[in-house]
Amino acid sequence: MHRQHPFEPVDYLIIGHVTQDITPNGLILGGTASYASLTIQAYGVRVGIVTACAPELNLAQLDGISIARKLSPVTSTFENTPTPTGRVQHVHHVASTLTIEDVPQVWRDTPIVHLGPLTNEIGPELAGSFPNSLVCTTPQGWMRSWNGDGLVSYRDWPDAHQVLPHLDALVMSIEDIRGNEDIVADYVSRIPVMVVTEGAAGARVYWNGDVRYFRPPLEIEVDAVGAGDVFAASFFIKLKQLRDPWEAARFATLVAANSVTRPGIAGVPTRAEILRFSAEVLESQPR
Repeated sequence: MHRQHPFEPVDYLIIGHVTQDITPNGLILGGTASYASLTIQAYGVRVGIVTACAPELNLAQLDGISIARKLSPVTSTFENTPTPTGRVQHVHHVASTLTIEDVPQVWRDTPIVHLGPLTNEIGPELAGSFPNSLVCTTPQGWMRSWNGDGLVSYRDWPDAHQVLPHLDALVMSIEDIRGNEDIVADYVSRIPVMVVTEGAAGARVYWNGDVRYFRPPLEIEVDAVGAGDVFAASFFIKLKQLRDPWEAARFATLVAANSVTRPGIAGVPTRAEILRFSAEVLESQPR
């Protein structure tokens, strides 16, 4: 583990690979850890990342965020190719796996722990390693496999039965499970709060045996990459603050819709936007 100074406590911990994404304009920083941490930073909350990447990866865009950086021979690298039938994804490199030993001791009681795997880099045992935290996940990286050419495809989540009992909340895209509603029904029965995002259609939230739908405002989409991570981070932080999944989803839907109006990492919310959306949600509540 590489670190330059002792770690201070944080309020929101994200575990998962920071990535390089190959785009027509070159390599850009990506991954759930990047999008979610910058989103949480905009809330004025102390945030930390546990990740693995090559020593030469420039993390300047994550300035102000505490990073426990496990040095790896390579950085996880993705390439997304849009097609008329949807996104085709390739993984070119996969960084080292992450374990509880990579988590600084001072972070093991963090109020919110967000497991954000992208390349199966997190073992199922990690979910049960934070008994004093609100444990949340965006599980897409546990649902990926790839062939010898790096072509990514969907797979059943093999360790779901080990992870789900330890979760307080889960956010996943309907694309992650290829629209399989049987999987939705199975997961809903195992965890307290679950959200299924549906792109421009918004999200549905399952809680206490009920389900509610949240539709986003219409925005001109520039780039939807990272919007799901922006939604998830916003939902998890508001869930902790408000203890109300309905209100957390209402807020997260606004933030995620706004994120698609700017490309890449630039889509994460600013502090001013967080304050504006907070005021909008407050004004919309019945008096």
